[in-house]
Amino acid sequence: MVIVALLFLQELLPLIPSVELIILLFALIILLAVIASGIRIVPEYQRVVVFRLGRVIAVKGPGLIFLVPFIDRGIVVDLREQYIEVTRQTCITKDNAPVDIDFLIYFRVVDPRRSVLEVSDFRGAAIGIATTTLRAVVGDIDLDQVLARREYINEVLRTKLDEVTARWGVKVTAVEIREILPPRAVQEAMIKQMSAERNRRAMVTEAEGRKEAAIRVAEGEKEAAILKAEGEKQSRILRAEGDKQAAILRAEGIATALKMINDTARTLDNRTLLLQYLEALKDVASAPSTKIVLPMELFKLITPLEKISKLVSPKETEQR
Repeated sequence: MVIVALLFLQELLPLIPSVELIILLFALIILLAVIASGIRIVPEYQRVVVFRLGRVIAVKGPGLIFLVPFIDRGIVVDLREQYIEVTRQTCITKDNAPVDIDFLIYFRVVDPRRSVLEVSDFRGAAIGIATTTLRAVVGDIDLDQVLARREYINEVLRTKLDEVTARWGVKVTAVEIREILPPRAVQEAMIKQMSAERNRRAMVTEAEGRKEAAIRVAEGEKEAAILKAEGEKQSRILRAEGDKQAAILRAEGIATALKMINDTARTLDNRTLLLQYLEALKDVASAPSTKIVLPMELFKLITPLEKISKLVSPKETEQR
């Protein structure tokens, strides 16, 4: 556009006096500056709400946009997620304990038009709603619950803020409590309670350890007794098996010895047996105890008399 204007002026230079030429150049520069002031480049994460003579006509961007100078007015809206740092707030719990809480509010604009038209100071409004809601939530719970239910408080604040800011075209994505400070006296009591709890846990852990050790020792003794009994059982079984095998071997040895004696006795004559018999009688007679020894030959002498008595007995019965 500037090049076209300069070429146009170059054609008019021979026809225009010098003073008028200066005025024309000055007016052209002002016109170009005004036109350039209406050209804007909008980044991807921003939008421009355009007002023309006080009325919203469009939401423009991203990229290159043009606003009519002195007629259009643009308000830049950032669509990125942002946060608000809420300074420390003193709240009273249900059990009348004061606590200091500070937290962060994360939000992002989802409707640029409404974020400009529906609220004049979003940050101030959000902080006011958050602080009043925080006091209401903390006032309904005890101090111990305030310290333990941080996630619950975060969710309640986020839900309440999101309900209010939805009509402003703003989405509250998260509320995070950064720090909760109870009174100093409460802190000292909590430290003592924590110390007592740790001592109790240490004693419980020690007792559990002793119990576990006693159980392990008893189980070890039980296992040892079982193993000892099993060993004794196996030992008795093996001993019985050994005695059985020994008895069998002794019996087999005796049987073999008797068989050998029997085989040897078959080869002996009467004289040899008589000598052995007499030797046995000699050993019996040499003993200190009183014995009456009747040789086997004595029974041989009695045998004829027994035969005679049997012959005489039938004749006496016939005479009678």
